[in-house]
Amino acid sequence: MSNNKTILLVDDEQDILEFLTYNLEKEGFKIVTANDGIEALEKAKTHAPALVLLDLMMPRMDGIETCQLIREEKRLNNTIVVFLTSRSEDYSQVACLEAGADDFIKKPIRPRVLVAKIKSLLRRAERSDDKVQNTNSSVVINRDKFVVEIKGQIISLPKKEFELLELLVAQPGKVFNRDQILASVWGNEAIVGERTIDVHIRKLREKLGDEYIRTIKGVGYTFNEN
Repeated sequence: MSNNKTILLVDDEQDILEFLTYNLEKEGFKIVTANDGIEALEKAKTHAPALVLLDLMMPRMDGIETCQLIREEKRLNNTIVVFLTSRSEDYSQVACLEAGADDFIKKPIRPRVLVAKIKSLLRRAERSDDKVQNTNSSVVINRDKFVVEIKGQIISLPKKEFELLELLVAQPGKVFNRDQILASVWGNEAIVGERTIDVHIRKLREKLGDEYIRTIKGVGYTFNEN
């Protein structure tokens, strides 16, 4: 697991913060807490946590806006953002993904599941950090800086968008189905669904242009090397 074991917990309910802190400190994590989005953003900039566990509904600044602002901070590109929510509607999950979330943990919280999920996410992040730079004739993916260069233009991407593009670019022309993408980018333990992929593909096309990622109807997606 990464040497960075700092987790930022963000919730406006003090008893939830205490419950989460108790269970995660037992596992050796360093815990930082915040009661709302504004405080969370300040502490994220100060501590650069490995993971942020973020409540959706909060006063002053909700989880969606907080996540969006975290994703604008280049220093926090590698930070995993996980929403803690009791809401399971598709539109809520899509809104979280649009904001840059990596995953969800549903309430009510089960401590063993929570700890296992967090450890799994951090292990996957550590493994992905070992990947080398990938290059293509028109696309350069720089993992050290977490940026993509296309035709000389530098584009910064959130972590999951970056990893999804890296997967496709690594084997141009290969068609990846949804199950392969979910397993490679989110892991088999992820609770996000197929809408997750649709959202991230759309956001990549908005930033890169439509010509790079092709949809193979009824199958999946492929990177267009031409």
